Amino acid sequence: MGCASSIHISDRVVYHSGKESEDSHSPQQTNTTQHQGNPASGLPLKPPSCKTTLTEVQFGPMKLFKDPLQVLLVFAKEDSQSNGFCWACEKANYRCSMVRTPEYALECFSEKHHDLVIIDHRHSRHFDAEALCRSFRAVNSSENTVIVAVVKRPDREEASVMPLINAGFNRRYVENVNLMACYNELLQLEHGEVRAQFKLRASNAIFTALEQSQDAIEITSEDQVIQYVNPAYESIMGYQQGELVGKEIIEVPKSEKNKPDLLETINSCIRKGKEWQGIYYAKKKNGDNIQQNVKITPVIGQGGKIRHYVSINRPLNDNNKSDKSADRVQAESQTDIQSCKHKDRRKGSLDVKSITSRGSDASSQRRHSSMARIHSMTIEAPITKVINIINQAQESSPMPVAEALDRVLEILRTTELYSPQLGTKDEDPHTSDLVGGLMTDGLRRMSGNEYILATKQPHHLPSHLATPLSLNDIPPRIAQTMESEDSWDFDIFSLEAATMKRPLTFLGLKIFSRFGVCEFLNCPEATLRSWLQVIEANYHSSNSYHNSTHAADVLHATAYFLSKERVKQSLDPIDEVAALIAATVHDIDHPGRTNSFLCNAGSELAILYNDTAVLESHHAALAFQLTTRDDKSNIFKHIERNEYRSLRQAVIDMVLATEMTKHFEHVNKFVNSINKPLAALEENGGSSDEEAVKSVLTSPENRILVKRMLIKCADISNPCRPLELCIEWAGRISEEYFAQTDEEKRQGLPVVMPVFDRNTCSIPKSQISFIDYFITDMFDAWDAFADLPNLMQHLDNNFKYWKGLDDRKLHTLRPPPE
Repeated sequence: MGCASSIHISDRVVYHSGKESEDSHSPQQTNTTQHQGNPASGLPLKPPSCKTTLTEVQFGPMKLFKDPLQVLLVFAKEDSQSNGFCWACEKANYRCSMVRTPEYALECFSEKHHDLVIIDHRHSRHFDAEALCRSFRAVNSSENTVIVAVVKRPDREEASVMPLINAGFNRRYVENVNLMACYNELLQLEHGEVRAQFKLRASNAIFTALEQSQDAIEITSEDQVIQYVNPAYESIMGYQQGELVGKEIIEVPKSEKNKPDLLETINSCIRKGKEWQGIYYAKKKNGDNIQQNVKITPVIGQGGKIRHYVSINRPLNDNNKSDKSADRVQAESQTDIQSCKHKDRRKGSLDVKSITSRGSDASSQRRHSSMARIHSMTIEAPITKVINIINQAQESSPMPVAEALDRVLEILRTTELYSPQLGTKDEDPHTSDLVGGLMTDGLRRMSGNEYILATKQPHHLPSHLATPLSLNDIPPRIAQTMESEDSWDFDIFSLEAATMKRPLTFLGLKIFSRFGVCEFLNCPEATLRSWLQVIEANYHSSNSYHNSTHAADVLHATAYFLSKERVKQSLDPIDEVAALIAATVHDIDHPGRTNSFLCNAGSELAILYNDTAVLESHHAALAFQLTTRDDKSNIFKHIERNEYRSLRQAVIDMVLATEMTKHFEHVNKFVNSINKPLAALEENGGSSDEEAVKSVLTSPENRILVKRMLIKCADISNPCRPLELCIEWAGRISEEYFAQTDEEKRQGLPVVMPVFDRNTCSIPKSQISFIDYFITDMFDAWDAFADLPNLMQHLDNNFKYWKGLDDRKLHTLRPPPE
């Protein structure tokens, strides 16, 4: 959709500026036109291109980030004034919606909760602008919305603005169709009233954080009058808020355990605008003394003067420290006082205890004893070094930080560092079952339920394939079907039908020829043809999904990705050849059952590969067995030994990368090692620094990550295909899972994915879960790297399609006929 397109819906028009996707919530669309502007008013025919940007708002010492401004224009008729505001929104990169009637205005506002509403007050015959404003103000979410009235230019004396204010308007705009006048008005509104309202909204969140913090927090005025204490302060000190607020600090009883000049020293420091941190004894309401780690921060306000002091008080557990250690800490804090500095800024950071479990003396003791052996290791893995660094940092950290680091160490000791943790199965059974079925090796088989899959001998070439085909011998009908194979929207199912379920051989011949694979491998075309036919013969045509059509589809996606500029910059010719071979063989001899099924069934493959990456290991091993056993199909026969080893290693690595247990590890490594460094270079204006970009793209480690990501995305790209292809693939994978569930029940095996029961399964729900959990983040990362807007558009369309079916409580692939 263009940046300034409009969708006419009955008497409602929605104009989209920036990346606007919320139109999916709108009523049914009836027709679409391109908003071209009004030349008579000076509105350009093609508004400037727009980008969705995040606005950074400075809020005292903090930076807050907000989405692009959402603007709602309520104009009964399109005229120069409404077009002027549309153009201004476009130029300012705001998200802009226009509606014609009060009813649609309220409906649209209830969906999007706009930051700014501009209402046409010039023509009372169309609607009552003041009544509409009152209706907006009756909605709770409008509390922080700025509403502007567009009024006529007065013919005589100026009218009072009080009626507008009483109706709920924040401001008025005297009609002026000049484009820059509209633009300037929006900018002033954003940086004035709208930003002030945004800060007020943010204040609610900030005070909620204060209320829930486990640190005792006290805010005083510049005159040291207590203005706020949070519940943690009340709980620790034993006071009620009403007993403290409004009192001067000097009225609150002080502990006699502090050194005589401590208060004077603190005041001297903070009045200079410097932060103070140290140990301080406070007196509770019941008279007990409590030792606290205190941090006092002056807050600069209006006029550049100190207007408030914020005190964060964290109790120290006296039982954990001997008097000697307490004296030592006190002495250290006194040293800090003299210079108005503090050693460790981390002490005043966010209280991690509020979101993690509390530590204890026992856990601290456990930490030191459990880490002793790691300290003594002479050969350190990277994770060991990380743990040692954290352990050393704990030695000199205050208790809250040490406890938080304990929690960090607990997480680091787990094996699944990259996999998100799901909630209970009751929350989302589709996602849980998909994860259980695709990312684990399943439950061990039940006692007494031995089930061994029949050993499959590698297929020999069918007699009708004994004579290899030449690229020039491809029948015209098949050649015509493959004419558009370089397009992402290529229909693999048409090729499947035209080749009588042998698409891999024909598509492989064309793609391998396009990439010069025979020239690279120094092998005759006849050898390549024989190899493709052997590989395809070892795919199971009886599988509804994991057959040679899926392999051809993955090969097609791989070739498409290899043609993208950023990918070509990263990979060498040997990488491209490895990727094409890996895509071709990545699911060879797939039995149509998951790894979990094979492990539960105690299959020979699961036993051979120790229940670890069973199928992927088999695919890679069988591919090389079939390739090297017969010179007629050995495409590696003429390449040099070291080159063969490199190529073999790359193919194996890519095939193993298609195993889903390490899905999140591969994606996270790609994002952190490639996406983020490239983004940092671009943000720093370093896109012209070709050497820095080249270094990121071509390092050996990153080339491996690119190849893994490429084949992973190719392998599960179905949700990014055109809708009809996406639906067909969804039906095929569902049928394969249904068949597995049927067999598990027949054999008395654990049912790995219970939701895939053909009698009860909701295919739309399963697709939504798959897209949400596996696809979206991965393709966002791959799109950021390879630039694939067409794929992302298909993904968005397909998700909306499945969501639409699910909203209608339909379980099928398609809606029922009208």
